[in-house]
Amino acid sequence: MTAARRRLATRLSRHRPAAPTLGSLLVVARTHHPDADTSPIRHAHDEAAVWHAGQTRRSGDPLLTHCLAVAAIVADVGMPPSVICAALLHDIVDTPCPPGRVAERFGQDVADLIWAVRTAELSAIPLGSLTFDRARPAVQPTREEAVLAIRLADRLHNMRTIAFLAPAKQYRKARETIDVLAPLARAAGLSEVSRELHDLSAAVLRPTTSASAVTSRLLTLLTLLLPAPQRARWQEEWHAELTTLPTRRTRIRFTFRVLLGAPSLSLTLRRPACRERRW
Repeated sequence: MTAARRRLATRLSRHRPAAPTLGSLLVVARTHHPDADTSPIRHAHDEAAVWHAGQTRRSGDPLLTHCLAVAAIVADVGMPPSVICAALLHDIVDTPCPPGRVAERFGQDVADLIWAVRTAELSAIPLGSLTFDRARPAVQPTREEAVLAIRLADRLHNMRTIAFLAPAKQYRKARETIDVLAPLARAAGLSEVSRELHDLSAAVLRPTTSASAVTSRLLTLLTLLLPAPQRARWQEEWHAELTTLPTRRTRIRFTFRVLLGAPSLSLTLRRPACRERRW
C-alpha cells in the first residue's frame, strides 16, 4: 500500500468496528427477533464459506469477512433472519454456485432478494414507504426495505475499507456516497448509517477542501495539453491523487511532476497506437 493510502487507512480506522463473527451475528439477530429461527443464518454462513473459499478482497482479507460485515450491519438495523441470509449470500452470484441452489436451500424469497439487491435502482425506491425502526424491528420488511438495508450495508463496509482502492476510484465512490447514499440512509431513518457513510466519505474527500485552488486550477489547465477525449479521465485521476496528499508541499510537488510530464504524456496519447487502444 502506498504512503497516501496508509494515511487514509489510519484516518478511517477509527470508524471500523471489530470484525463480526457468526456468533456475534447470531446474538444481534436474536436480540431483535428473540422468537425467530436463526438456524438459516448459520446455514447461509456455511454456504457462503464454501463458495467464497479462496477469494480475497483488495485488503487481503477473505471475502467471507465482507459477507459477515454486511450481514452484521443488516442485523443491527433490525432485519429478520431471511434478510440476514440474503446479506450473507449477496455476492454468491459471482461464484460458480449453480443457479437455483440458493432457492432450493433457503427459499425463493431469499433468492429473489439477492437478485433484487443486484438489479434494483435505489432512486426508484419510494422513501415514504420505508419505516426503519430499530426499537420495533419489522418481522417481515417490504422488499424495498430489505434491498435498501443490504445495499447500504454493502456500501458502508466497502467505505470502511476504501483505502485499498486506487485514488480515482476512492474519489468516485466517496463522492457518490456523500451525495446520494448518505442522504438516502438519512431519509429512510437510518441516521447512524447515514452519519458513518458521511464521515467515511468526508475522510476521503477532506483534502479537497484544503488543497490549493491554484494547484487544482493548474491541473485542470494542464489537461488542455491532452487530446480532448482523454482530458476528463486524466483530470479525474490527477484530482483524485491530489486529494490523498496531506500537505500543501506534497500537493505542489505532485502538480510540478504532472507539469513536467504532461507534454510527454500528450505526445504518447496522440500516437496512432494509443488512439486505437481504449484507455
